[in-house]
Amino acid sequence: MIPVNYNYKSVLTSIYTALICFLTYACVYAFRKPFTIGLYSNQPLFLGVDFKNCLVISQVLGYTFSKFYGVKYISELKKIGRGKAIIILLFLSWIPLFLFPLIPAPLNIFCLFLNGLPLGIIWGIVFSFAEGRRGTDFIGATLAVSFIVSSGFVKSVAKWLQLSFQLNEMWLPFYTGLLFILPVICLVFLLDRIAPPNKDEVELKSIRLPMTGMERKSFFIRFKFGLIAFIFIYTILTLFRDIRDNFAADIWKDLGFVNNASIFTSTELTIAVIVLILIASMIFIKNNNTVFIISQCLIILGFILAGVCTYLFQQHFISGFNWMLLVGLGLYMGYIPYNSILFDRMIATFRLKGNVGYFMYMMDSFGYLASVLVISFKGASHIKMNWLSFYGNGVLLFSIFGAILSIITLIYFINKSKQIVIYE
Repeated sequence: MIPVNYNYKSVLTSIYTALICFLTYACVYAFRKPFTIGLYSNQPLFLGVDFKNCLVISQVLGYTFSKFYGVKYISELKKIGRGKAIIILLFLSWIPLFLFPLIPAPLNIFCLFLNGLPLGIIWGIVFSFAEGRRGTDFIGATLAVSFIVSSGFVKSVAKWLQLSFQLNEMWLPFYTGLLFILPVICLVFLLDRIAPPNKDEVELKSIRLPMTGMERKSFFIRFKFGLIAFIFIYTILTLFRDIRDNFAADIWKDLGFVNNASIFTSTELTIAVIVLILIASMIFIKNNNTVFIISQCLIILGFILAGVCTYLFQQHFISGFNWMLLVGLGLYMGYIPYNSILFDRMIATFRLKGNVGYFMYMMDSFGYLASVLVISFKGASHIKMNWLSFYGNGVLLFSIFGAILSIITLIYFINKSKQIVIYE
C-alpha cells in the first residue's frame, strides 16, 4: 500500500491550490455568463429564432469548436507558458463583448461565437495545475463547484449592475468582465507559481504527461465501451446543466421570481457546498479504484434525485424553489465528478500515462454539441413550450436513461478493474 501522509505542509498546499484554482475560474465566468440574464425582448428574431436563443447557440457553438480542438491541445499541453495562455485567451474573449453592443443585430450574434472560442480552452489549462496531486479530489471538487457558484454569482453581479446603474443589457457582458480583469490577472500570476506534484504524489497518482495522437487512440480502444457510455451520460448532464445555466432567468421568471438578483446565487451556493463536501471527502480514501467506483455511484444517485424531485414538482408536492434546488443538486452530483475526480482516479487506477484533459475535452466536445443541437431545435421548431416545461420534462425523461446507462457502465468498469493489479 502506498502511504498517504497528509502532513501540515501538504494540507496547506492543497487548500492554497484549491483556492487559487477556484477564484481563477470563477473570474473566467464573468466573461462567459453575464449575457444570459438579459431577456432581449426588444431584439429581432433571426431566421425565425428568438434573439437570446441565437446568442446562447452562438456562444455554445464557439465553445463546442474549442472543445473539439482542446482534445488535442489540452492533451498535449506542456507546463511552460500556461498562465500567459490563460490571460491571452481571456482578452480574446473580452474583445467580442465590447463589439457586441456596437454591431447592429443580428450581426452581433456572431460576437458570442467569438467569445466562446477562446473560453472553451481555459478550464483544461486551469485543471492541469490541479491533477495528479495527493489533494486533487479536494482541489478538483473546489474547482468544479466554481461552475455552480460562479455562474450564479456573476449573474447576480450583472443583475446588480443593471439595476444599480440602469445599464443597457447589451453592455452588461462587457462591464461585468471589466470588473474582473485586474483580479484575474493577479490570480493567474499566483496560479502559474504553484509547485508541480512531488515524487510521492506521482507515485500515488501516476505521472501526468502530454499525450501523442497514438496514445490517445490506444487509450480509447482499450476502454472503448466505457468511454462511449461516459460520453452519452455526460452529454445528458451537460445538456441540462447548460439549459439551466443559460436560461435560468427565464425558468425563474416562469416560476414567479422576477427582479431578484440574489435568486441566482441562493440555490447554487447551497448546491455547491453539498457537492463540495461529497466530492472533497474522497480525499480520505486511498484506494483509487474505490473512489472511481464511488464517483460513478454518485452519478447514479444524482440522476435518481433529479428525476424523483422533478416528478414531485410536476405533481405539486414541492415548490418551484425547492425543485430548482433539488434538481440542480441531482444534476451537479452527476456533472461534478466528471470535472473533478472521475478521470483523475481512473488514470491512477489503471496506471495510465496521460492526463485528465484528454478525457474531459472528449466528453465536453460532444456534450456542448448536443446542447447546441437541442437549443437550436427548440428555437427553430417553435415548440409551444416554455423553458420551465421543456427543462422539467427533459430532466424527467433523461434521468431514467442516464441512471440505467450509468449502472451498466459501473458494472463494465468493475469487471475491467479486476483484470489489473489495484495499487493502493
